[in-house]
Amino acid sequence: MTIQISPSILNADFAHLADEAAAVSPSADWLHVDVMDNHFVPNLTLGLPVVESLLKATDTPLDCHLMIEEPDRWAPAYAEAGAGSVTIHAKAAGAPVRTLREIRRLGARAGLALNPGEAVEPYADLIGEMDMLLLMTVEPGFGGQKFLDMVLPKIRRARELLDSRDASVWLQVDGGVSAETIERAAEAGADVFVAGSAVYGAQDPAGAVESLRSLAAEASGRK
Repeated sequence: MTIQISPSILNADFAHLADEAAAVSPSADWLHVDVMDNHFVPNLTLGLPVVESLLKATDTPLDCHLMIEEPDRWAPAYAEAGAGSVTIHAKAAGAPVRTLREIRRLGARAGLALNPGEAVEPYADLIGEMDMLLLMTVEPGFGGQKFLDMVLPKIRRARELLDSRDASVWLQVDGGVSAETIERAAEAGADVFVAGSAVYGAQDPAGAVESLRSLAAEASGRK
């Protein structure tokens, strides 16, 4: 599995999203879109209409992270709209297997997200239903938070579990990823990294993506 970087538009200028997407498109593997409903998390961001507009403005595949209640109801629409990846939170899903399968059926990669306080092991039997496991390295809801080192042992356990079951499942981390933290997460076993302020707070966002990729690749031994 190669290292992938997914810049988060949560830290971009929402008034110029097309330009912000273009700023990272030479380097980014994905464009991470945080959908928040002010119910599952205490923040309100954007929804399906903005995602549909963004899909018309960029060729970079969208990595939609749904921090919302009732993902079983809403997630399929993001896949149907053309998102390349749709991730739901295990804690919010009432029928995760059905929803993950529906996301896949509609042509997107299916992801399952866990908050910092949620253990990986209870979801081991769902590994075959997902394409990506997302481990939050901050409490979800707001960008710019400090990376929680307490999640590093969980990343290691998740990597071991995935490798023992299905090595094709990606392991993503989201929250506080920067030049100061990405090496620790990569060494622990993550291979897909969501970075917001570390990319969009840089003078050269595309260059920041490549710098983060290089740090993660060296730390993990993967290119």
